Amino acid sequence: MPEIHLSEQDEKFIEEQVAAGVYSDADAVIHASLQLLSSDEGKRAALQLLIQEGIDDAEAGRVHRYASQDEFLADIKRASAQLKTGTGH
Repeated sequence: MPEIHLSEQDEKFIEEQVAAGVYSDADAVIHASLQLLSSDEGKRAALQLLIQEGIDDAEAGRVHRYASQDEFLADIKRASAQLKTGTGH
């Protein structure tokens, strides 16, 4: 494994996390950081797919135009409720 050079700010953060007892040692801080980065990258990739899906739908004409902001918000609330109860698509 190559040697890692950290900024003073990063070193201070790691030391503070260990001193506060949040992590047992510097390795644990780095490990948690890498796990978070990996998770964030996965979420970013999933979001990019959803954005592209929306773009594709819009380009194919699969859109719904709302007459008002209230109608739009009501539709969002309805869809959210369906997701929570598992009754929607």
